[in-house]
Amino acid sequence: MVKIIDINKKNIDEQELFCKKTKKKLAGYQNKVKWIKERFKEGLKYKLLIVKDNNKETSRGMIEYIPGEYNWRGIQADGWMVIHCLWVVGKQKKKGYGSQLLEYAIKDAKEAGMHGVVGMTADKGGWLPNKKLYLNHGFEKVNEMEPYFELYAKIFSDEAPMPKFYPISDDKKKEYDKGVAILYTDQCPYIIDFVDELKEDCKGKKNSINAIKLNDCKAAQQNGIYPYGTYCIVCNGEILLYKHTTRKQILGIINQT
Repeated sequence: MVKIIDINKKNIDEQELFCKKTKKKLAGYQNKVKWIKERFKEGLKYKLLIVKDNNKETSRGMIEYIPGEYNWRGIQADGWMVIHCLWVVGKQKKKGYGSQLLEYAIKDAKEAGMHGVVGMTADKGGWLPNKKLYLNHGFEKVNEMEPYFELYAKIFSDEAPMPKFYPISDDKKKEYDKGVAILYTDQCPYIIDFVDELKEDCKGKKNSINAIKLNDCKAAQQNGIYPYGTYCIVCNGEILLYKHTTRKQILGIINQT
């Protein structure tokens, strides 16, 4: 048994979100629920892939997408549908479920009269979809940014203004040229709990952490230092990484700088 259900304002308190679902009482999950309820007003869609595992229904994948004006990535995409996250895990990989989830975004964008659908990838991994998924559905690369980010679009009209990454600002980078800063939002439920742990680990040490929360979509889009929009670590002006990893690995990187 496999089904895809829509999470909306009527059922969100009864249904689970996919990410951080085993730790619903922590701030990350609770903040995500509050965040997503606000985003529903802006047209955000959140769909869960539900499978039967050991005679129990459980989520094994999801997609989250939103009209481009309100996206929380470093993407300029007014009039487009922007995919924040698309994830299928475990035994459900390579069964076509990622394609099924992606088709919902394409369908909703067409019905809304949008220019098309935009998805972001990164060759270094992390939590962004593999570009093969987009290419298999007729997306084409429309923009790229160092060191490894690419932007793919399913274009409905050749006359549409192309989506692109917001530019990186050298002046903005200078604001973070001393010490360690973590930029984050409530869009990803994993990060806030992780940030609190890192702050505690670094308390009183040489590299204390300045945690900077981006509280609205424009701040995320136009952050000026990295395209992912939701999370990154900057140390003495150098962007160390955007993808979530273990606390031990992060501390190791910070302590080496």
